[in-house]
This record gives sequence, structure tokens and C-alpha cells, in this order.
Amino acid sequence: MKKTAIYIGLLLTGLLLGWLLFGGNSTHEDNHEHNTETKANQMWTCSMHPQIMKTEPGDCPICGMDLIPAEAGAEGLAADEFKLTENAMKLANIQTTIIGSTDGSENTLKLSGNIVANEKKNAVQVSYFSGRIEELFINFTGEQIKKGQKLATIYSPELFAAQQELLTAKSLKVSQPQLYKAVRNKLKLWKLSDEQINSIEQTGKVIENFPVYATISGTVSEKMVEVGQTVKAGQGLFKIADLNSLWAEFDVYENQISQIKTNQVIEIRTNALPGKVIATKVSFIDPIVNSKTRTVTMRADIRNSNAEFKPGMFVSGTLTLETASETVMVPSSAILWTGKRSLAYVKTKADQPVFEMRTIQIGKKIGDAYEVINGLQSGEEVVSNGAFTVDAAAQLQGKKSMMNQTDETSLKMGMSNQRMKVSAKFQKQLKSVFDAYINLKDALIKGDFKTAKQYSNAMKTHLSKVDMKLLKGDSHNDWMTISKTLAGFTKQFENASEIKGQRSVFKPLSEQLILAIEKYGINQEVYAQFCPMADNDKGGYWLSLEDKILNPYFGDQMLGCGEVAKTIQ
Repeated sequence: MKKTAIYIGLLLTGLLLGWLLFGGNSTHEDNHEHNTETKANQMWTCSMHPQIMKTEPGDCPICGMDLIPAEAGAEGLAADEFKLTENAMKLANIQTTIIGSTDGSENTLKLSGNIVANEKKNAVQVSYFSGRIEELFINFTGEQIKKGQKLATIYSPELFAAQQELLTAKSLKVSQPQLYKAVRNKLKLWKLSDEQINSIEQTGKVIENFPVYATISGTVSEKMVEVGQTVKAGQGLFKIADLNSLWAEFDVYENQISQIKTNQVIEIRTNALPGKVIATKVSFIDPIVNSKTRTVTMRADIRNSNAEFKPGMFVSGTLTLETASETVMVPSSAILWTGKRSLAYVKTKADQPVFEMRTIQIGKKIGDAYEVINGLQSGEEVVSNGAFTVDAAAQLQGKKSMMNQTDETSLKMGMSNQRMKVSAKFQKQLKSVFDAYINLKDALIKGDFKTAKQYSNAMKTHLSKVDMKLLKGDSHNDWMTISKTLAGFTKQFENASEIKGQRSVFKPLSEQLILAIEKYGINQEVYAQFCPMADNDKGGYWLSLEDKILNPYFGDQMLGCGEVAKTIQ
């Protein structure tokens, strides 16, 4: 037994020494490499504010607590990347599109317009002598007439006298041929034909009510006289339009003018003729821009021998446009404009809702998309719906966004605290929006769904009354973005069917209003408060007029959960 114990002891000692000499070294090397890699990718966060992610240790910019190491691989995001939850993606209806390059083939530009009469083919049927209209044989517009058709009869005293002169001159034809010829020419100037003049001579009778015959064929577009009306020589009786040839007129915006040229092929369609496509060419581009609509008129000729198209019809036109080879196109809905920059949000991970803001340079607009000069590449996935909401999330998380640059010294709660100088009148209008928000917040604290919805409507009403003309430059551009985003969230708030849905929208709504108060001020001290447990422990901010915590995200369940994150002077 004693020997057995000694052998077992020696065996265990050998195994221990082997592990120390071989296995221990291997593990040490592996751990060293792992620790080096971990240290390189280590992120630091706040235990109270988990949305804060930094690459170095330090203090939380919200509460001042020491940052702690984030779990290895918990985020793994680049400095400018940020992540949204699947729930937030669905709530804001965020959609993405994979952009691609053209192969140099044709793209399309769609325009809206209407059919009008061809002015070149319009004419007015006039009376060539004065008199009183005795009969009308055309009684309504839209009636078809043919050249030579009787339109009316007119009693004309001067024409009556001229006929008597003709009969007298006929008797003097041999002795005074010049007089006879002059009388006949006078009647011809009144558009009497040789047949009519010869008939008067042969019958020897003067016609009292003289007929008026159509000199052109077409459709009556306007009846200009009535029976019994006195007309003068040259006065219009009917407006006649030749509808065998029509124009399709389209409004073209300034940024589209350079893409259109005369003789360019255009396909024309109308809902009145399903499946019917007319291929024609651009015949005219107005050289003058309409100062009110900022458009020019583009025209194309349409042959209409079958009378299928009618003036007044709405039509759509599709132009084929050639683009340069390998041109990257991005949907217009994906672009955010700041006045100085054009931005887009790119989904950087195919299997996760991770995004990054990208500054881009765009070219001309083609249809519903823009050419990308630089900033995006073919195959990248961009946010094509809900870009404002994604931008709001970037602001809250302190990432590059439409409203701020990633300057850690000027960020608090993930947004710029730089105050813009605006008028007291604008601040007063903004305060009306804020007052409605406070009432909404109080309703959520009480769990009052109906009252919260009522004050959401009030917020939207006050937003619509804010006069953007009071702002200029960057302050104007920023407010356009903030107000659109706020309006969108108030609409989502109205559509919520329960208090839980309202509280979900309350978070991004509050974030945008905090940004607005930070930038413009309302001449009142306001507290920005934060609950780390809101939104499934992702945290949520709200505004209050008092520093006492009354939590709108949980109400009676956790009324005192939260802290004052910042005081906005």
C-alpha cells in the first residue's frame, strides 16, 4: 500500500511538471495573444448608461461615473457605427436598398402632363361682312365641321346694296366693263365665290340672308355668337381646332432641363387608353422658366387621326436617358440634405442593423434617383426609408450625424449643445410645442392613453405653426430636419393603439425635442432626465420642468426610476 501511494504521488508529480513545462507555456502564449487582441478591441461603457461606448477608459459624459470594460465582442463596432434594435427598425418602418451601377444603358425619366390643342392648327371662322345673324347651323362646341359647310346666315345691308350694284353693273357690262369688274371684285373681297356671284347675276335676285360657309375643317372649340347678334366684318363666329394633331405638354423641373433635348424619343401613356403607348419626339422646350413653379414647358407632337386622345387628358411621359458607364445610382429618398452636405446612411453589416453615416457627392437626378460622384460604391446597402429616424438614433448615441460632428468635447447625451442665435418670436413658438410635450409626458406618467394622444395632436398643431421664415442659414436647415422628424413621430404616436406603443415612440420624440431645445432655447430652464431601464434596458431620455423624477416610461410601476442627466439653461 505504501509503495502504491508513492507511485501514485510520483505520477501526479510528473503530470504536474509536464503541464507546467509544456501545457502551461502554450496556454500562456495563447492567453497573451488573446489578451493582446482583447485589449486592442476593448470598448468601455457605463453601468448606468449602456448606450455610451468608448475606446478608452474614463468618465461617463452623462453621470460622471467611471467607465467599465464592455463585454468582449458585445458590440464590435467601428467608431462611427451604431446599432438599432429590430423593434426600432419595425416601429420606424426603416427600409434599405442595395445600390448598383448602371452598365451605360438607358435610364428613364418620368414626367406628368396633359393633352392640349395644337396651336398651329387652331383657327377662327370669321364673318367677312357686317350684319345681323339670322340663323346658326352650329349650336354647340365639339361639333365637327367640314370645309364648305354652311355655318350661318347673315342679313347685311351693305351686302344687299352691293348685290344691287352688281345687277346694275351687269347691264352696263359692255359699255363700262371696268365698273362691272370692280363690283365683282368687291364681292370677292367679302369671300363670295364666283359661283355665288354668277348665281346672283343669272337669277337677277338679291339674297337678303346671305349664307356663311366654313373655310376650314375641324372641331368647334368655342361658339362666339348667338342668333340676332350684330357682327362686324372680321368678327369671330367660331373657334375651330384641328384635333388630328395635338400637343402633349409636360412640366420639367430646373434640375431636369439639362437631360432633355429636342428630337429626343418620348413614350406617352394615359389611363384613358390602357396599354396604349405613343412613341414620338420632343418638339419644343420653352426657353423661359416659370418663376412661380420653377419649371419649363416641354412639348411633343401627337398624331390623332383616330381621335383617341382628347384635349385635357392627363398623360405620363417616359424619356430614355443615357448615363455614363458604371454610374452608381442612389434613391432620392436615401439622401439627407443639410444645405452644405449630402448624406446617406449605410448598413455596414448584412446580418445586423448596424449603420454608419456617409458624406456623399451627388450629380444629376435621373428619375427617382441621383448619380453618385463619390462616397458610395455599387453593392452597398443604404437606408432608403426612415433616414431621419436613423439620423436621430445616431445623434443620441453620439455618432456622426446630420446635426453634429463627432467632437467628444462638445457632445452631451450624444448631441451638440451649441446654441444657435434665433429670435424671441421663434423661441416662443417652439415653447408652445414644448408645453404640449410636457402635457403629453404627464399623461404618460399617469398612464392616460387618451389624453396623451390628445396632446400629441396639439404638438403637431403647434409644430405646423412654427414660422421657418424666422430662421436663416444653418438654423433654418437644421429646423427643417428636426421639425420633419418631430412631425413624423407625432404621427406614429397618434397611430399607437395602446400606451405601450405610445411610450415606444415617446423615446425618439423626446430625443428630437431635446436637440431642438439645446439648439434654439425657449428662455426657460429645462431638465433632461434619463432612465437606464427604459426601452428594454437601452435607456430613454425625456424633458421635465422640475428636477424631481417622475418616469413616463413606466408610470406607477417605477415612478422614481431615473436621474437628471443635464440641465438645459
